[in-house]
Formats: sequence, structure tokens, C-alpha cells
Amino acid sequence: MAFVTWFKRNLVVIAGLLTLAYLLLPNVVVTVFSFNRPVGRFNYAWQEFSADAWKDPCGVADLCGSLALSLQLACWATLGATALGTAIAFALARYRFRARGAVNALIFLPMAMPEVVMAASLLTLFLNMGAQLGFWTILIAHIMFCLSFVVTAVKARVMSMDPRLEQAAQDLYAGPFQTFLRVTLPIAAPGIAAGALLAFALSFDDFIITNFTAGSTVTFPMFVWGSAQRGTPVQINVIGTAMFVVAVLFVLLSMVVGSRRTKSRA
Repeated sequence: MAFVTWFKRNLVVIAGLLTLAYLLLPNVVVTVFSFNRPVGRFNYAWQEFSADAWKDPCGVADLCGSLALSLQLACWATLGATALGTAIAFALARYRFRARGAVNALIFLPMAMPEVVMAASLLTLFLNMGAQLGFWTILIAHIMFCLSFVVTAVKARVMSMDPRLEQAAQDLYAGPFQTFLRVTLPIAAPGIAAGALLAFALSFDDFIITNFTAGSTVTFPMFVWGSAQRGTPVQINVIGTAMFVVAVLFVLLSMVVGSRRTKSRA
């Protein structure tokens, strides 16, 4: 009976931990097999412990080149989508204009539309324009589908802002630019940062839209997909593990910074 009582009391915590373990299981598998020395082309069965792939993560031709290209695309797409998305979010949240509802619906469409439909539409558009498929067509496509996510994140933050804070700044003789820079922007910064991080992750990870608009350009997700057809090198697991560790460290760092700011305010 004591166990049943304890289980009922901690059911939510247990379910959360099991869900987290389920979500992290693929990352654990990738990490474990990054230390494997496979026999043959495929790294699907454990054979022998080895750190050779970690010593030479760029040992596979074009792997680090495709990784650098994906990082470059993700950075530029994040900058473009964040700048445009932030401006659109402020316009939708602060101003009343005709067709505002239609614009909100159009912003939501890229998130609801299947990626393959969007990819085929973009490919048709680029071909009709006579554009050469490559880096720039991928970048335009990434900015387009990341834009909706940035607008959604920033708009939610802007709509929750207290307008009296800006009015107080204006009462203290702050100009429009000064009010935006010192009051509005710091309050909206968490939403802008969330949208930027989401845009970066979506751009770096995208395969379907990139595959349609890339031409002969090969990004990291496309390299992984192509390698899976011929044989998956261990270096892919190394890169994936390194990216996962960097993401975890970034989250932990942001949590530490947030907790210190909370303590300093208190």
C-alpha cells in the first residue's frame, strides 16, 4: 500500500522522467556509436570501442564542408528571419490596419502546410524565375519558412507587454527611439531570442525544402541522408554528439545566467 501511495503521489514526475528518457534515447545511441569501430560500411551494430573518429571528425570527404555550409545558412537565415519577423510581429501586435486578419492567417500557413508542398511550390517559383538553384535559393526558402515561427514567438511576447512601462518612459521625456531601445527591446528580447534559436534549429535541420531548392549544393542533413544510402561513417555520430553537448551546455549556461539575474534583482 505504501508503494501504491508513493506511486500515485509521484505519477506525474515518473511520467515526465520516462518521457524525457524516451526523447533522449536516440541521443544516447548516437553518442555510444560515436565510439564504435564498425566492420563494413554501416555503423548499426556494436563491434569494438574506439576513439579514432573523435580524433579525426573531418576524416570523411565533404563532411565538414557540408557542416560549415549548413551553419552558414542557418546563421544568415536566422538573421534575416529574426529581423523581418520581429518587425512583422510588432506591426501585427501594435497597429490596426486593413487585412490584418488575413496577414495573421498567411503567417500561420507555413507552419500548417506540409513541407513537401511548400518545397514543390518554391521549386516551381525558382524555376519559373530562371533562378539558379544553390546557396541563395536555399537561403530564401529558409528565411521564408522560419519567418512564421519568429513572428509567432515575438508576437506572443509583445502582446504580453505592459504598455504603461513605455508610457512611463515617455513621461520621463524619453524619445521614441530611446523608449524602444531601453524599455521595449529589453522586454521583448526573450521572445526575439526564442524565435532566433528556433529559426536556427529549423534552418540547420531542414532536409525536405533544402533538397528541393539546393540543386547541386549539399548541406549537412543532405550529406547524412546520402551517406545512409552508401554507409554511415562514425564521424556523423561524432558531429551529432558534439552538437548535442554544445546545445546542452548552452541551455545550462542560460539557466545559470537567468538564476543569477533573478537573485541579483531579489
